[in-house]
Amino acid sequence: MSEAVLYDFWRSSASYRLRIALALAGIDTRPVPVDLPTLRHKTSEHVARNPQGLVPVLEIDGDRFTQSLAILDYLDETRGLGLLPAEPAERAHVRALAHSIAVDVHPVCNVSVAAYAVELSGREEAREMWMRRFIAPGLAAFEALLARWEQAPYCTGAAVSLADICLMPQLYNADRWGADYSDCPRILKVKAALDAHPAFAAAHPDRHAPG
Repeated sequence: MSEAVLYDFWRSSASYRLRIALALAGIDTRPVPVDLPTLRHKTSEHVARNPQGLVPVLEIDGDRFTQSLAILDYLDETRGLGLLPAEPAERAHVRALAHSIAVDVHPVCNVSVAAYAVELSGREEAREMWMRRFIAPGLAAFEALLARWEQAPYCTGAAVSLADICLMPQLYNADRWGADYSDCPRILKVKAALDAHPAFAAAHPDRHAPG
């Protein structure tokens, strides 16, 4: 089997999601950092890998994949991670929970979007205000959606799901930007369990920050 290569940025939420899944699958990768603040993702070299100029990019199984949610589906289907229930309706509900963050909150809190808010306002503090404005209500909605399941101990039960993989990177961003989720007891319970999970610990940005 050819070497798996992961092009990512240590603080990227999408990259963080993928590192979690790769750790769950027990897949060792050769990491290739793509520094977002210095615009390495916009170089011709990286755009040749991903025309969108985004991270992560995963080379595995003789193929090259982009878009974290699509890659998560691929790893789930090929490595049997069990990230989604077998029953179609429950599968849709878990996907909706995960997408409430990965599709609705994360894109508007992307580094480039927040940077544009700073550019338009001419105020550096706009970055933090922007992040809090969208992260906090997004997490509040996630908390309400969690009422469908008993958090025992993870978002949707005893097994790690796609929702857990999408939640933890957003909580990292919430802590980074001071978005308050202290009134979300279900999320706090899940976070405590996932903080202790080896795959989530191995994928944490602090473990992948530049030396």
